[in-house]
Amino acid sequence: MKICMLIATAAILSCSVTARSAPSSLSPVDQASAFKAAGFTLKGKQWRNCDDPAPSYSPGEVAEVRDLNGDGRPEALITEGGTYCFGSTGAGYTLVSKQADGSWKKITSGTGVPTFLTVKGKDGWPDIEVGGPGFCFPVEHWNGREYALNRYQYEGKSCRPNR
Repeated sequence: MKICMLIATAAILSCSVTARSAPSSLSPVDQASAFKAAGFTLKGKQWRNCDDPAPSYSPGEVAEVRDLNGDGRPEALITEGGTYCFGSTGAGYTLVSKQADGSWKKITSGTGVPTFLTVKGKDGWPDIEVGGPGFCFPVEHWNGREYALNRYQYEGKSCRPNR
């Protein structure tokens, strides 16, 4: 799993990969198909969804590959970074899933740092806490068609976001 920290004073996005995460285990063909399903375009040697011109931009990368919903097929979490497209959060994500026919399908995407929770939605899809600046984060739940806002929480406890 990719963990990103925004350092507010310098507005720098710092990311590291934890031990639970594995490097991309997708074949080059699957990796290209996953990026395309996520809406990314190969520009030079970088997969890009955002046209951030800043030198601090982080192009798309496969941050995690695993079977999230227990169907025996992999899902890929693709991340991208930069404040131009993702504001003060500085991070964006897209989750894609390999289908039975071998194609890839976009499941969800958003601004923030996703954390897959143990609570499951329909068809075994995990709830996703979307982190970013602050102390109260949205949690999305799979309803069988899409991920939709379900609640807000901080460190597993219910909270109300300041708006």
